[in-house]
Amino acid sequence: MAKETGRKLIAQNKKARHDYHIDDTFEAGMVLTGTEVKSLRQGRASLVDGFADVDNGEIWLHGVHIPEYTQGTWTNHTARRRRKLLLHREEIDKIADRVHQKGLTVVPLALYFKDGRAKVEIGLARGKKSWDKRHALAERTAEREKQEAIGRRLKGIPD
Repeated sequence: MAKETGRKLIAQNKKARHDYHIDDTFEAGMVLTGTEVKSLRQGRASLVDGFADVDNGEIWLHGVHIPEYTQGTWTNHTARRRRKLLLHREEIDKIADRVHQKGLTVVPLALYFKDGRAKVEIGLARGKKSWDKRHALAERTAEREKQEAIGRRLKGIPD
């Protein structure tokens, strides 16, 4: 069997980038059971309610939904159990310091396979206010309208 190469995206948390300012991102491995990996290989996961927490010098991922494997037996996993993240000690210390001092939170941004290994991209995030969200939406709308106007002008269509 050939070894997998590259990055295969499983799930992405688009809402996190809308609800939070992402200050820094980290790539972490995950401690998974066999049925969790099989379920992920089918492309089934949800990061919507997920967050990470530092506990006794370890980072744990909570609320990520990996559904039970359909062909699993009594050895199947629980869908929303907490999962340990694998990071270097310096990265864990950096995340723990910033979470405790600055009041940031850790949210999962993407879940993917990289060279056959399950990885999660986590981000240190600050919550956005409602006016920040409206401002970001207005910027995206203005940029889209600008690109459409440029496209019309290049095609020779009058405004």
